[in-house]
Amino acid sequence: MRSISPRVEHPILHLLQKCKTFDTLKQVHAQMITSGLILHTYPVSRILHLSLTLATLSYTMTIFNLVQNPTIFLYNTLISSLVQKGQVHVSISLYNQILACPDHNPNSYTYPSLFKAFGARLLFRNGRTLHGHVLKFLDTPYDSFVQASLLNFYSRCGRIAVARYFFDQIRNPDLATWNSILSAYARNSTSSDLYGSTSSSMEALNLFSHMQMSLIKPNEVTLVALITACAELGAVGQGAWAHVYVLRNNLSLNRFIGTALISLYANLGCLNVAWQVFDELSQKDTLCFNAMIRGLAIHGHGLESLDLFKMMKREGFLPDDVTILAVMSACSHVGLVEEGLEHFESMVVDYRLEPKLEHYSCLVDLLGRAGLLEEAQERIATMPMKPNAIVWRSLLGAARVHGNVEMCEVALKKLVELEPETSGNYVLLSNVYACTNRWSDVKRVRQLMKDHGVDKMPGSSLVEVNGSVHEFLIGDKSHPRAGDIYSKLEEMNMRLQEFSHRPRTREVMFDIEEEEKEGALSYHSERLAIAFALLASDDDDDDGSRRAPTIRIIKNLRVCVDCHSTTKLLSMVYKREIIVRDRTRFHHFSNGTCSCFDYW
Repeated sequence: MRSISPRVEHPILHLLQKCKTFDTLKQVHAQMITSGLILHTYPVSRILHLSLTLATLSYTMTIFNLVQNPTIFLYNTLISSLVQKGQVHVSISLYNQILACPDHNPNSYTYPSLFKAFGARLLFRNGRTLHGHVLKFLDTPYDSFVQASLLNFYSRCGRIAVARYFFDQIRNPDLATWNSILSAYARNSTSSDLYGSTSSSMEALNLFSHMQMSLIKPNEVTLVALITACAELGAVGQGAWAHVYVLRNNLSLNRFIGTALISLYANLGCLNVAWQVFDELSQKDTLCFNAMIRGLAIHGHGLESLDLFKMMKREGFLPDDVTILAVMSACSHVGLVEEGLEHFESMVVDYRLEPKLEHYSCLVDLLGRAGLLEEAQERIATMPMKPNAIVWRSLLGAARVHGNVEMCEVALKKLVELEPETSGNYVLLSNVYACTNRWSDVKRVRQLMKDHGVDKMPGSSLVEVNGSVHEFLIGDKSHPRAGDIYSKLEEMNMRLQEFSHRPRTREVMFDIEEEEKEGALSYHSERLAIAFALLASDDDDDDGSRRAPTIRIIKNLRVCVDCHSTTKLLSMVYKREIIVRDRTRFHHFSNGTCSCFDYW
C-alpha cells in the first residue's frame, strides 16, 4: 500500500471532512475508490476514523479488510479509534493480527490506547500480558507516551508502587502524567478502607508540592486529586487553599470538583460549607447528591440525609448503589431500622439494582446496632453470595456492643479464616472478654494472635495545627514537644478528676491493676492529639482574646468508650468544640455532649 503525506490535502479529503451522514460518507468513499485515493495509507486512516462515527462497525472493518498489506500505521490508527469508541475486543483482535503478521511488529504507537482501555476497564491480566509484549518488542528507554500509558494503567488498577516506579522514570512529566500519579494516590487513599490510607494521601500532597516546584500549572483534574487527598487527611488549610485556587483562577466549579469539595468539607466536619458548595453547583448529578447524603449520614444527621434523598428523586436523579448504601448508613447511625430495611428492599423492587456485599454489611450493621443480632445472623446465612470479612466484622462489632460473647466467637472464627492477619478482629473479641473479666480468654486470644504472627494495629490520630498535620500513636513520645504535651495531659487528667470523672477501664485488654489501666487509657492517641491542640492554642493566644478554633482529629480506629466519655467532658472543661472522625463516623463534642448521643 502506498503512503501519502498528511500535509498533502486532496480535494476529496476536504469533502470527507464535511461528511455529516452515512450517505455522504458512502458517496465520498466511492470517489476515493474511483480516484485511486483509497490505495494510500493516510486517506484510508481518515475514512476509517470517520466511519466509526457515521457508519456501522461492520462497514468500517470491511474498508480495512479490503486494504492489501496494511501498514503498522494503519493498524495503530484503527486500534486507537476503536478504543475511543469502546470497541476494545475488536481492537485486541487487530492487535493479534499484528502479532500474527511476519511483516509487522508493534511499535510505540501501538500500546498507549490499549493500555488506556485495559486500565479503564480494570483488565489487569490483559494489561500485564501487554506489558510483557512491550518488554519484548520495544527497546529501552521507552517512548514517553508508552511510559505514561504504563503509569496510567497500573495506577487505574490500584498497583500504586508499580505506577510510582514508571512515574519516577519520566524525566520531565507533563500535566497529564502528574494527574495520573496524583489521581492514583487519591484513589488508593479512598479505597484502602473506610476512611482510606493516610500514607497515600500524604504522598499525594507531597507530590503536589513537587509539581508546583516544577512550574506545571494544575487544572481541574489535578485539584480533584488534591482535594480528595485533603479530605482523607482532614487537611483543612490545604483543602481550603485548593478551593480558593479554583475560584481565583476561574477554573470550572464543575460537578467533579464540586463533589470533591463536598466530600472535603464533610470529612472536615464543616457541613455548613459542604451545603454551601452543594447549593452553588449549577449542574448536579447523582455523585454530587451521593457525597452530600453520605456527608450527612456520617455526621449522624440521618433525617436530613433522608430528606435530601427524597429531593434527589424529586429532581429526577436516579439513585445508584452508592446512594442506597449512603441512605442505609444514615438509617443505621440513628437507629431507623424499618426505614433502612425498606431502602434495602427498594434496590431490587424500585431501581433494579443488585445488592452488593457492602449493602449486606450495612444491613447487618443496621440490625446489629439495634440489638437484632439473631435477625442479622439470619440475613448473613441467606445472602446470595459468600459473606466477606466486612460482613462478619459488622456482626462482630454489633455483638461486642451488646455483649453477646457467643456470637462474637462465631464471627471471629469466620474472620480468622478470611483474614488471619488483621489485628482488629482479635482486639474486638478480646475487649468483650476483658469487659466480663474473662482474662484467661483474653490471654488465649493474645496467644492466637501470636500464633498467626499478628501484631496489634496501633491507634493513631491526626490533628492539623497551623496548617501542619501531626500524627500521634498511643503512648507516643516522638513529637518534638513531647514534654510539653505530657505536661498538658497531666493538667487535663487533673481537670477531669475535678469533675469527678472515673475512667472506664472495662475494655483495657490487660489483667493489670486499675491504676495502671487508667494510665494506659490516658495515653491513647486522641488524648495526645487533643493535648497538643490545646497546647498550640495556648501558645497562639495567651490572653484569650480570640475564639479558640475547633479541634479536628482523624483516628484510624473506632473511638473507645472511655475516650468518648472523656472527650465529651473535655469539650465542656476547656470550652472547645472537638470533632473526631473515627473508622465508623464523626463525633461532634461540644459542651459535654456528642452528636452521636452515645449511639455509635
